[in-house]
Amino acid sequence: MRRSVIWLACLFVLGGCAGSTQPPPGTAEVDLQRYQGTWYELARKPMFFQRHCVQSEAHYRLQPDASLAVTNRCLTADGEWEQATGRAEAQVPGRTDKLWVRFDNTFTRIFPGLAKGDYWVLYIDDGYQTALVGNPNREYLWLLSRQPVVPDAVRAHLLELAHERGYRTDDLIWRASETPAAP
Repeated sequence: MRRSVIWLACLFVLGGCAGSTQPPPGTAEVDLQRYQGTWYELARKPMFFQRHCVQSEAHYRLQPDASLAVTNRCLTADGEWEQATGRAEAQVPGRTDKLWVRFDNTFTRIFPGLAKGDYWVLYIDDGYQTALVGNPNREYLWLLSRQPVVPDAVRAHLLELAHERGYRTDDLIWRASETPAAP
């Protein structure tokens, strides 16, 4: 009897762990025609490639093959703009909320199969004005908007949606509110 109780407890604990590692839900359908354009990063989880960024923005342009041309721009604390270009395409044909993103750099040219990132649109409002983007292991998260500044209620709503999808938000890096002064 005691062994059965221990096994049941282990199964319960493991079941709880399995549930917590489930990937977050996507939005299932993103109209890429409406999604294209400029998105401003309101906040992000820390990541190596953006470690010097105080303001970031992404520009998406729909291509004839249904992929998106991607241009990410980052303003550093030194007042310099850095830029990376790439391409986003559906991970599964016909499913537009889960994309692979590849940037054009030496690493991706040498290891094209390894150098792609999960880009999951977790939420987008009906007007395509705000979005929540992350990846399945919840390591990355971006709160995006068509405007560089949003009302507090919009920020709170995006944070609530992130929490509902299992993301920690206490480590978010928020967009600098003013352009840094040039040296």
